[in-house]
Amino acid sequence: MWPWGDRTGLLLIPPLLLALQLLVLWPKLPSAVQRDVGEQTETAFSVMSIDPETRQRGRSAGGADVGAQGGAGGGQGLYEDENELNSRQVAMVIEKALGVGAHEEMVPYSLEMQPWAPNTSFGAELNRILKYINTPQLNCSKVLSSETQKATAAPPRWQLCAEDWLLHTSPCVAYSFSMDGGDRDFQSTVSRLGCEVHSFDPSSSSTSGGHLGNSFASQGRDMLSQHKMWLEWRSSRKSKRKMRNSVSLTLADIMAALGHRAVHFLYADLLSAEWRVFQNWIESGTLQSVHHVVATVNLQWAGFEVTGTEQEVLRYWFSVLLGLQASGLRLVHSSAGKGQSVLKQTVTGAHSSYTLSWVNTSL
Repeated sequence: MWPWGDRTGLLLIPPLLLALQLLVLWPKLPSAVQRDVGEQTETAFSVMSIDPETRQRGRSAGGADVGAQGGAGGGQGLYEDENELNSRQVAMVIEKALGVGAHEEMVPYSLEMQPWAPNTSFGAELNRILKYINTPQLNCSKVLSSETQKATAAPPRWQLCAEDWLLHTSPCVAYSFSMDGGDRDFQSTVSRLGCEVHSFDPSSSSTSGGHLGNSFASQGRDMLSQHKMWLEWRSSRKSKRKMRNSVSLTLADIMAALGHRAVHFLYADLLSAEWRVFQNWIESGTLQSVHHVVATVNLQWAGFEVTGTEQEVLRYWFSVLLGLQASGLRLVHSSAGKGQSVLKQTVTGAHSSYTLSWVNTSL
């Protein structure tokens, strides 16, 4: 006899048997069946960081890269991804999702941190950057520069290498990123070459009707299209529809949205975001679709999302410059800007900014 009564005991047997069956069979059921039963399960994906993959493990106290060799700061590594997703895989994912396939022909280059300069001192690290900036790597017998500067006999701020073998592509596409109007001469010059010019400025009220409804809705005259858009250095997985309404995208995403497989002339004054943007171009392989680059680099402070000691920052900058070179860019011209501040220090013989002109000889 059941201690609690015959009838009550019989009623409890079926639920007990069902519970026993669920305990045995539950791990073997598909996740979809588990959800149908009503049990909440963990989502079958993990959030992945899509910042550039770390080259060295660990992080210094200041969060900056100091590499495996040690040096000032004594830490180990600048870019640490909690979830490792190779940047070249990210590039493939983006293009596959967009259905464009531009990156299928690109071979990304992983940014390699350069060895420390001798003595890892501030002066030694800065000197090799200045040597790079002030040493043209390609001599052009035929160049294009600002007509305004020619008229005033001022030194050219930028130059485009106009050798015939570098200007053979057609139709021509040019991108210009600037928020201070300093790119007007560049736009005028490439327009005379017959280029389709796209100007990007998120602060402009004239683009896209003065609102963000569609960042790629162009408003311009002749061959000039203006977009309320800016460059991002973090890769994304946005859908086509969401991407066209975003105000900040990577260069690869912008090219895909506009249907451009190549940019022949690119001007960028990114107000200290250039170092991270350059790194994105290097690691995504985007530079393999860019023929000429004119960009301003700022040295007065570390730049957006760049941290660490002064020596660490300088080493990172130098590594980025060498990464551009490894991607095919060759320096053809350098123009110094105002000021003599480098990382908030006054340095004789150095300047706070430089406008650098490159040509891609690997295309």
